[in-house]
Amino acid sequence: MPAEPAEPAEPAAETAIETRGLEPVPDDERTGRVHELVPTWVAANISVLLLTMGAGLVIFNKLNIWQVLVVAVAAPVVSYGLVGLISIAGKRGGAPGMALSRAVFGQRGNLFPGALIWVARWGWETINAVSGAYAVLTVLDLLFGVRSSTPLIVVTLLFFVGCTFVVSGLGINALRVCSTWSTYLFGAFSVLVLGYLLFTTDWSAVFGKPAGSSAMMIAGIGTIAAGGISWVPSGPDFTRYLPRTASSKGMVGATIGGAGVVVLPMVLMGAVMAVGTPDLASAQDPVSFIGELLPTWIAVPYLLIAVVGMLLINSMSMYSAGFTAQTLGIKVPRAAAVSVNALISLVFGFLLMVVATSFFGSFISFLTLLAVAFSAWIGVFGVDMLRRTGYDGPALLDTTRTSAYWYKGGFAWQAMTAWALALLVGLLFTEVDWFAGPLAGTWIGRNGLGWVAGIVTSGVLYAVLPRTTVVEPAADPAREPGAGRAPEDESAPAGSLSN
Repeated sequence: MPAEPAEPAEPAAETAIETRGLEPVPDDERTGRVHELVPTWVAANISVLLLTMGAGLVIFNKLNIWQVLVVAVAAPVVSYGLVGLISIAGKRGGAPGMALSRAVFGQRGNLFPGALIWVARWGWETINAVSGAYAVLTVLDLLFGVRSSTPLIVVTLLFFVGCTFVVSGLGINALRVCSTWSTYLFGAFSVLVLGYLLFTTDWSAVFGKPAGSSAMMIAGIGTIAAGGISWVPSGPDFTRYLPRTASSKGMVGATIGGAGVVVLPMVLMGAVMAVGTPDLASAQDPVSFIGELLPTWIAVPYLLIAVVGMLLINSMSMYSAGFTAQTLGIKVPRAAAVSVNALISLVFGFLLMVVATSFFGSFISFLTLLAVAFSAWIGVFGVDMLRRTGYDGPALLDTTRTSAYWYKGGFAWQAMTAWALALLVGLLFTEVDWFAGPLAGTWIGRNGLGWVAGIVTSGVLYAVLPRTTVVEPAADPAREPGAGRAPEDESAPAGSLSN
């Protein structure tokens, strides 16, 4: 088979529109600060779906308010703790997560988890596009009495996805600015909503609800955590501009804190709202109940700001999806790669809004499978990080046989074996509306821990399998010093930092 051409490096100059692609960020351009991660992960969670999910914990999982509190605290700590830990690879290698993944799975092997993660993003972006469109439709109904119709659904979807495409195409700088301002606005109106609920809620009904089962509480943690788990492979995308000396502990803390400050109150507010919306379980529209519970003067601006938040979530997802598409060999600039996901969001969003009969059931099933799909990659990549002190930048971009990350035929069989078996194990313990693994009735399955089984299986298998052998390429003056060095070598490449 003829050798594939190496990927050309894109222009690296940073302007208002980011032009950098998969190539690692040079040290002299790493001017980011750890505290900037806080608004990034706040913005990643500004979604009214958290209200819906909090309500689902009461309606579907039958939890009381104290159990919901446990879920709302544990879920972001677990999921965004993983995001923060994997994000450390971003400052080490200066490249997007799925580009760094080439060092683990091999240049060709990385195509398999990369393709699965890319497809999973389609579903996440579709869910957010649908939620954003529903929020716009609710505002139109509240202000002008305009009822939803198929043509209007198409228009709102086009508007939402179009705005998402523009922001994600601009790149990291635009995302930072939008994230900061949306954090302030959404935070202010969330406090207003919280104040309204404090004075209008029937608290005796809230605190009088009996406790649900422990299994449903653990499953609830997994459901809420699934959203954060979906960001794990993208973590390095938002830390690659941090200097190598950035605090690893600070990165993890900022990630958990940024997410938790939104997830905790939103899930609790959703649970409180569920007292007045018992029919949410059968609702096709997951957003309109907000307009029914809140006065118009609060509901309208709150939903509009939430639309901006969901737009940012999708922009961040599409931003990372552009990198993933490039790692799959799609030879277009990152901004152009984003357009593929935008088109898919339109098509799938239309089907979900017009054809599907239950949004919430489809959403929970998707979240469950999403967590399992990402878990197998997390275990392998995480264990590899423990063994590694740096990444070979030229080797990450070199997709030919000369790459230090070519391994055998382009595959690291140890990583591929652990990933594939863990994916299978996770599915064996998983049950959703339309699929049930043969082990879903066990303790692990009943507690919704298929994603945990996937992480543990992949991590343990990869740890006990023989270490990956790196074949050093022949000397090439075009390559930087240190290229081709074994990634497990305890002597890190020049400039790298062991954590």
